Amino acid sequence: FNLTQAQDEKESQFDLIGYGGIGYGIVENDNEPNYNLNSNSGEILLNYNINKKFGIATGIGMNELSGNGFNSVGNFYHERRLLKVPLLFTMDIKKSLENFRIFVNLGFYGQNIIKDEYRFLNTTQKEVFDGWNFGAQIGIGFVFDMFWNMSAGINLNGQSDFSKFESNNNAGINDKQKMKDLSSIGIILIIEL
Repeated sequence: FNLTQAQDEKESQFDLIGYGGIGYGIVENDNEPNYNLNSNSGEILLNYNINKKFGIATGIGMNELSGNGFNSVGNFYHERRLLKVPLLFTMDIKKSLENFRIFVNLGFYGQNIIKDEYRFLNTTQKEVFDGWNFGAQIGIGFVFDMFWNMSAGINLNGQSDFSKFESNNNAGINDKQKMKDLSSIGIILIIEL
C-alpha cells in the first residue's frame, strides 16, 4: 500500500461538467403563429457527488437562438440570447464495458432574456420580450474515460419551458411565448476535481 494507491482509491466529491451543442426548438406564441429557431447552447456545471452514482449540479448556461418567422407585423429574422441557471439531479451509470459510462441529468432551470431582436424588412425591434421564465430539462451523455480525471463524449439534451415570456407594452408585438421541444446534440466534458 502506498500513497499512489490511496489517491487512486479516493473518489472525488466534485466534478466540473461542460457541454455544448447545436439543435432547434419551437417558439409557441399565444396570439401569433409558432416558428422554429436554431440553437447554439452550452453549460458549465459544478456537480456534487452524493455517492458513486448520484449527484446534484448547478451552474450557468448560455443559449443563442436564431431563425426566420412571420407574425402580424410581417416576415422577420429573430435572434435571442438567454442566460440559464439550472438545478439538476445527476446519475453516473458505469457499464460493464471498460472506460465507458452513461451520464444522465434531469432537473429544472430558470432563464433570462439578455438579448432579443426582431429584424423586419424596414425596421428592427429590440427587447420585445424580457424577464425570467422556468422549465425542465433532461440530458444523457455517452462518456468515455480518457485520462485519470477526465472523460468526454456525446451529449443529447432536451428542454421545454413551463412559463411564458411576456412582451413589453411598447414593443408593437403584444403576445406571450415560450420555447418547447428544444433539442440539441453536442459534446460533453467531465473533469473530476
